[in-house]
Amino acid sequence: MAGTKPKLEILLCAPRGFCAGVVRAIDAVEQALKIYGPPVYVRHEIVHNRYVVESLKRKGAVFVDELSEVPVTTAPVIFSAHGVPKAVPADAAERRLFAIDATCPLVTKVHREAELHAKRDRHVVLIGHQGHPEVIGTIGQLPPGAITLVETAADVAKLDFTQDRPLAYATQTTLSVDDTAEVVAALKARFPDIVGPHKEDICYATTNRQEAVKRIAPQVDAMIVVGSPNSSNSQRLREVAERAGCPTARLVLRGADIDWNLFGNIRTLGVTAGASAPEILVEEIIDAFAERYDVVVETVSTADESVFFPLPRALRPEMASN
Repeated sequence: MAGTKPKLEILLCAPRGFCAGVVRAIDAVEQALKIYGPPVYVRHEIVHNRYVVESLKRKGAVFVDELSEVPVTTAPVIFSAHGVPKAVPADAAERRLFAIDATCPLVTKVHREAELHAKRDRHVVLIGHQGHPEVIGTIGQLPPGAITLVETAADVAKLDFTQDRPLAYATQTTLSVDDTAEVVAALKARFPDIVGPHKEDICYATTNRQEAVKRIAPQVDAMIVVGSPNSSNSQRLREVAERAGCPTARLVLRGADIDWNLFGNIRTLGVTAGASAPEILVEEIIDAFAERYDVVVETVSTADESVFFPLPRALRPEMASN
């Protein structure tokens, strides 16, 4: 009986979930399947969410780690939202593959700025996480050695550039706003003439989602971030919740993954979702709590988002019909 359930107040972060770049990337695969039929090849996970990837696989998308796994084909080959090194589209062109670039436009902005700095003889210091696809893609925009990666302020202390070496910095788009500010401050303290981006590289969606978590985290007993472990922006949301004072914050992909030893005796819960997590998974998590609790959901909104990115040109209706 519902009356016997303990009460649970869920504070739902807004904005949460899909950003414009993720919507564009997923739509690119869906549209390519619709226009050209399966298979559609996708290099790397189109976005970092297993549910999304499995759903697209069922529709005929074939995910590969490298272009070498794509056979001789006229089928579309889509590059993921995280961006790719310049060598990848060059390889696709050499093999005459039908390549479609679904790189998020905000990642492309970072690529273009890195190229511009290189043209002006500035060495680029990239703030980001070693091995993340976005970082690999950005470093791959310039010749080897033209970009130096740093992750922390401690890494900045180890840099050995002379004061007269022209420098610029760029950042991965999905970092913690606070962590990045600390690294940027360290860079400016050591190299006062370092040049930054015209507009911050951390994307609007990352910033907005972190701000919503900061608002809610101090008010709840626990926080769930709906997202995949390999999603950088989702991991940052979990860290932001902990730093903002939430006693228990966990990354959870599906309702079945909830650890009831941690979440079985709470009165308030915060819920958000990383930029690559679909809303259906948020609903699944809330439904799992509703089976055990008498749930009341309140949405806490800290920003309105109206950003839209058009599909890659080859997939727009006017081009596809030609």
